[in-house]
Amino acid sequence: MDTWKVGIIPLPLFLLAGALIAIDCLGGKLPSDIVVMVATLAFFGFACGEFGKRLPIIGKLGAAAICATFIPSAMVYYGLLPDVVVESTTKFYKSTNILYLYICCIIVGSIMSMNRTTLIQGFLRIFFPMLCGEIVGMLVGMGVGLLLGLEPFQIFFFIILPIMAGGVGEGAIPLSIGYATILHMDQGVALGRVLPMVMLGGLTAIIISGCLNQLGKRFPHLTGEGQLMPNRDNTDEKTPATPAFSGKADVTTIASGALLAVLLYMLGMLGHKLIGLPAPVGMLFMAVLVKLVHGVSPKILEGSQVVYKFFQTSVTYPILFAVGVAITPWQELVHAFTLTNLLVIVSTVSALVATGFFVGKKIGMHPIDVAIVSCCQSGQGGTGDVAILTAGNRMSLMPFAQIATRIGGAINVSVSLLVLGNFLV
Repeated sequence: MDTWKVGIIPLPLFLLAGALIAIDCLGGKLPSDIVVMVATLAFFGFACGEFGKRLPIIGKLGAAAICATFIPSAMVYYGLLPDVVVESTTKFYKSTNILYLYICCIIVGSIMSMNRTTLIQGFLRIFFPMLCGEIVGMLVGMGVGLLLGLEPFQIFFFIILPIMAGGVGEGAIPLSIGYATILHMDQGVALGRVLPMVMLGGLTAIIISGCLNQLGKRFPHLTGEGQLMPNRDNTDEKTPATPAFSGKADVTTIASGALLAVLLYMLGMLGHKLIGLPAPVGMLFMAVLVKLVHGVSPKILEGSQVVYKFFQTSVTYPILFAVGVAITPWQELVHAFTLTNLLVIVSTVSALVATGFFVGKKIGMHPIDVAIVSCCQSGQGGTGDVAILTAGNRMSLMPFAQIATRIGGAINVSVSLLVLGNFLV
């Protein structure tokens, strides 16, 4: 029976976990400590992910990531998930900040796995397709909205901008605060109008990312399977799209790789206190610098790659389940499901991604991988990046996804609020 698995969990262990969780729930208390939560999140996360993978047709288009996030959200709303599970999961997610541990291990591990020359070229070139995608996406979204009879102000500031704002914490909330101050409206009302657009934009991006992954399988010459740039330089360390490690890394090497990720994130937090740069972005730049100057030994690099692989395969679906339970409001998503909103959102995201695809191809990058990074421009921040890259099977693109989400979103929000406050009101 060990060959039968739910996600990565052998069936006997999966059934045992379910039984133990049920016993705790029947007892009226599910501890929110990390020991119990590891089993709980793994049980529900991999169950939802496995369900999504096995759906006909859409199972290959990113349904696993969608199901792992939105099934729990719906279960919470309709009361299908025991209250003790909801309370413990929410408490654990919000008190531990586990998403940032996940993101820092994924970012540092994927950067340490990259070819140095490809890394430099990728960072220098990715900004142009991102910029072109945003401009075209905004123009197409405005055009579709106007054809549907919506007001230009409503289209841009309450549909298009939230999609490209960089998620909830870094995008929707600052936008709602800005709108409350500039437009003299209640922040709760502003957030209620903005948040569903962020979620629907992210959902559209997940689906498109899954479709791009299938397109890459059909036309392999269009993708680098997680690399933005064709690797023409074979003199540098040879690193494939997914980290290749010898499997001989000892426990202390792996622990050093994990500690490297944590310490770089702490440096990012210090940077946030000093200059206001978001901690994940500061960490990203630090990791790139360490890689470029050969700042750590090859053994620690290998340890980082093992940690990256562990988090990618073992932690993604449990994290998405926690996100769905703790911070994804199902009713907001459902209320925004109007035909006009959907048409504007889908056309905006599709135009943004298609532009990234063709511009990337034109400047000598792998078009499908550039397009998947472009999807992250309309994702739900760090959680959206995880879901989008999981659907596209390109987790090694996380550093570029963070640039698209964090830096792109921050620029969009800042410039738009500046324009709104000084010229339009």
